[in-house]
Amino acid sequence: MSRKTTGSPGRKTGTAPTARAGANSSRKQASKAAKAMAQPRFSTNLKVTVGLLAVVLVGLTALLVYVQRGTTGDAERILRADSHRLSTAADGRVTLVEFLDYECPACAQAFPGVEQLRAEYDGQITYVVRNFPLPNHRNAENAARAAEAAARQDKFEEMYVALFENQAAWGGQQQDQSALFEGYAQEIGLDLARYRTDLTDPALTDRINRDKSDGSAAGVGGTPTFFLNGERFDGEPTYAGLKAAVDAALAG
Repeated sequence: MSRKTTGSPGRKTGTAPTARAGANSSRKQASKAAKAMAQPRFSTNLKVTVGLLAVVLVGLTALLVYVQRGTTGDAERILRADSHRLSTAADGRVTLVEFLDYECPACAQAFPGVEQLRAEYDGQITYVVRNFPLPNHRNAENAARAAEAAARQDKFEEMYVALFENQAAWGGQQQDQSALFEGYAQEIGLDLARYRTDLTDPALTDRINRDKSDGSAAGVGGTPTFFLNGERFDGEPTYAGLKAAVDAALAG
């Protein structure tokens, strides 16, 4: 008869250490697997982060270029050979260009200071007017058309003055003010038949649109916007502010 061998009382069998070793080995393998799986995710996240930073950098660079373009502008677009010059400097050293909207209240506020500046610096500065009628002003484009039609009879300055001096009578209205503009045309001595014909000429509209396009390309977003010798003037558009800038340009 064979006997079954049993361990001594209180003595542990040899199977428990083996089980613990197996469990430890499994945990180590699981940890290695987790690390291996995490590594690609970290690499992917890093690539995404770098990609996003590159996109942001490109965007900031584009914004900087846009801001610089809006500040300096393109000389050819700011001043064209056929732009309206209300004052002309003999030496051409200082040129002040204004993009304006005849219905703009801020332009009307700047108008007296500009006129004072023109009178004081007559022959020393060139003052140029460009159209930039804003879409929220019902009669701004019609006013620009009236001024352009007057220019064809060499009366641009007279209409420019009439529109600003009388802005309170027609500005901010939702009704068409073309009849009132024709009254100004009559007052300044225009041939009304020709004036009416010129108002319908597509070339006149093209000229206004070109002014607006040039202004937008130079960074103009509102009115009045001034450029002094091709550089955007960001000071207050008052007589004092413009005078200081003009004096500095003349001194330079």
